[in-house]
Amino acid sequence: MSLGVSLAVEGIAAVVVAYAVAEAVIRLLFSVSGHSGNSSADQAHNVKEEIRLRLGRWLALALELLLGADILRTAVAPSWSEIGQLAAIAAIRTALNYFLQKEIESGQKNTVER
Repeated sequence: MSLGVSLAVEGIAAVVVAYAVAEAVIRLLFSVSGHSGNSSADQAHNVKEEIRLRLGRWLALALELLLGADILRTAVAPSWSEIGQLAAIAAIRTALNYFLQKEIESGQKNTVER
């Protein structure tokens, strides 16, 4: 049961990542095609920064989903080896999410200041 649910959550995470990348590419293409020669470099930078931050938020969500899937996978009678692997994966994904969140917060501050 938990294996099926964890696979479903991993699938959802994959869909989130695919959607995020597609959205970022589409927004980037629209911003490039809509970019006229008289708009300022600051505006162009802000648009790109917004796209990057939005992508980062989606990726942070996907990381959370993947961590949840890993927890579900080891929830039923885990071995010590599985617990160790989960701890390592959780630590890596938590660190990635932490630094990604810091980058998002920093980018938001920079965007607001402009």
